[in-house]
Amino acid sequence: MNAALNVERSVSGQPWRWRRAGEAGLTPDPLVDELLLARGVERDDLARHRSPTIRDFLPDPSCFQDMDKGAQRLADAIEAGESIAIFGDYDVDGATSAALLVLLLRRLGVEPMVYIPDRLMEGYGPSGKALVELKDQGASLAICVDCGAQAFEALDEAKAAALEVIVVDHHQCASRLPAAFAMINPNRLDESALGATHGHLAAVGMAFLLGVALLRELRARGRFVGDRPEPKILDLLDLVALGTVADVARLKSLNRAFVTQGLKIMAARQNIGLSALADAGRLVKPPSCRDLGFVLGPRINAGGRVGKSDLGVRLLTATDPEEARTIAAELDRLNEERRAIEMLVTEQATEQAAAQADAPLILVMSGGWHQGVIGIVAGRLKERFGRPAIVIAECEDGTGKGSGRSISGVDLGAAVLAAKDSGLLIAGGGHAMAAGLTLPPAGLEPLREFLHERLAAGIATSRDGRALLLDALLAPGGVAATLCDALDAAGPYGAGWPAPRVAAGPARLLRTSIVGDGHVRGIACGDDGKSFKWIAFRSAASELGQALLASPGDQKWWLAGTIKRDEYQGGDAAEMHLEDAAHA
Repeated sequence: MNAALNVERSVSGQPWRWRRAGEAGLTPDPLVDELLLARGVERDDLARHRSPTIRDFLPDPSCFQDMDKGAQRLADAIEAGESIAIFGDYDVDGATSAALLVLLLRRLGVEPMVYIPDRLMEGYGPSGKALVELKDQGASLAICVDCGAQAFEALDEAKAAALEVIVVDHHQCASRLPAAFAMINPNRLDESALGATHGHLAAVGMAFLLGVALLRELRARGRFVGDRPEPKILDLLDLVALGTVADVARLKSLNRAFVTQGLKIMAARQNIGLSALADAGRLVKPPSCRDLGFVLGPRINAGGRVGKSDLGVRLLTATDPEEARTIAAELDRLNEERRAIEMLVTEQATEQAAAQADAPLILVMSGGWHQGVIGIVAGRLKERFGRPAIVIAECEDGTGKGSGRSISGVDLGAAVLAAKDSGLLIAGGGHAMAAGLTLPPAGLEPLREFLHERLAAGIATSRDGRALLLDALLAPGGVAATLCDALDAAGPYGAGWPAPRVAAGPARLLRTSIVGDGHVRGIACGDDGKSFKWIAFRSAASELGQALLASPGDQKWWLAGTIKRDEYQGGDAAEMHLEDAAHA
């Protein structure tokens, strides 16, 4: 493939390629269509993707294994007045999944019990002790959300205690399934062909589909008559959008519809807790996809990471505005505490990782690292070193709690599950891009050897094929706010649906400087005198940042990145968030 702009090796050491090569004999497509086609949309399916709706993308929930069985059991429990418990994970996907079911059940006249485990004291997933405790408190049916796919012992104990459990999860499954009454998971190995195409859904998306199936079942039973109207489940799409984006689920097909429509619901501020959280995060405009991932999501997560694990669910299901404001303020404070802890652990982990620069996978471990931030730190290492990274916090008994993040094309969840099946881990699992594990004492080096052997070839292939993909070429004067509007029309953007990346130039660099926390900022000016502002975040110590800062005044550059509105102090100009550069 020919290099875009003849850039075979940029400042950051990678070639540039056009995301979509032009089709011979065809005139250029309108910008939105071009962006959609470049992201894998078939030409005859463009209309559906230009404005993704739930109606156009929602599958029949019955296509998923055990969906009807689970919906029927839940409907039976509602009609019989049984006590229902919801067991959720402590992250955003778990919190939104649990909150969605709580709010839906409330609208059906049921107030369920909610149990969110403590990350440090209980760890990930349901425990037999917790499920039996829910049974002792009167629950006859429990719904595990965003967990349970690997909970063999816990569900055996629940079954022995006569507690029926519906699992709503999306993590990878083994060939043998736990003893759940219903296992609703698109990543079951025996999933239907149609159901398996939705393996990219977050747990909150699967919880929404269970809600759809439940309402359909109750409708068929004649429940919604007279003074019992059918609840509007579409009103809960704000929770689905938040959980989907925060869990870094790929924003394609149904997920993109979930987020597109969910952002509209969120803009109306119907959820008291989300409204309070937006205020705590200083969001004055309707939230964007980026706000879900970088403002709201981290604050919900902070409760599970360094505070009380149930704060997120309590906020999202709050009915009292004052209580919501109090919880949101506490989550905001905990998020600041989390950031300080994260910075310290990242610094220490980076020092270890630097010694593994030639290894296919980064694997670091230390005592004293807070388990609540190791997943974030793994993500930081992955971005810095361009390879999968696993960060393990060593416990006092010599075991380790680890969290990993992967790169495109490398299935880390499957590798961790294989390590568990090989006896190298006490527990482990996840999905392609993220995984968690529990390491036995003295188990670090055997795990490292196993993962290197299993993943080295795939990581090498992924890294060798690395290239900066560009969607368009602009003259310096083309970097404008009106372009932002045009680009936004093909959004929302996120994991699996990347924001448009453009190249602009050729241009000279003016007034380059270091600002803030190691950011490099400047102005790019073309031969026609048109200019635009740019900023390269956290790049001052990198090759890119150093090259930009040292650029002679007469050197011309191609600059590549995303175009964003610069709304600082009420402005409406555009600037480039710079990712790479090359000599023109």
